Amino acid sequence: MEMAEEIRAEMVANVWKVVASQGDSVSEGDTLVILESMKMEIPVVAESDGILQQLAVNEGDVVQDGDLIAVIA
Repeated sequence: MEMAEEIRAEMVANVWKVVASQGDSVSEGDTLVILESMKMEIPVVAESDGILQQLAVNEGDVVQDGDLIAVIA
């Protein structure tokens, strides 16, 4: 069985837009969430193919460096 992949925030940012939904089939490079920091939009992308098992953020949330954003398995 493949290990679940955790996608974590790499900076403090606002969750500007949630693009994917839990249960979605995603491919490597697909945008899951768009963060906003210092007026810049930062897409958070899937790093592997799989199913989006968990989406740990909502639009308007503030994430800290290291916070869980999504789990793909």
